[in-house]
Amino acid sequence: MTAAELQRQRPLTGWHVLAIFVGGFSIIIAVNLALAFNAVRTFPGKETESSYIASQNFDTDRAAQEALGWAVQTELTGAALHLAVQDAEGVVRPEILAATLGRATTVADDITPDFAWDGRAWTAPVTAGAGNWNLRIEMRAADGTLFRRRISLRVTP
Repeated sequence: MTAAELQRQRPLTGWHVLAIFVGGFSIIIAVNLALAFNAVRTFPGKETESSYIASQNFDTDRAAQEALGWAVQTELTGAALHLAVQDAEGVVRPEILAATLGRATTVADDITPDFAWDGRAWTAPVTAGAGNWNLRIEMRAADGTLFRRRISLRVTP
């Protein structure tokens, strides 16, 4: 049977066009709702109360951090987190004010590492599965300068 013969048997009516139109848009709306729901469900939250207020001191804070001349080295394994800080004179032992280790996309796995000084670096026992992690840390230098960083880490299986 050819296409012309099929068309003669079942003509395309307004109801058919309406069904195609409603069905197509229903699929688009369902996919958009599913994506929006998952985006909101996995959103880790806000970084700061007011980005405008935080931006007012950004350049000053950044210049103070850079003046410290600190180089931060981190290593994350499945069982431990190591954090070493050095300046031009050698090893630095800053005061850790706050630290959060968590996934980049959700706060469900966030932990607060319990750091201990081993003479060269800060070390904390952690349980970190494979994948991408973020260490959000705030430290204070001996002169009172605050040092804030978000460090991306990766644990390979």
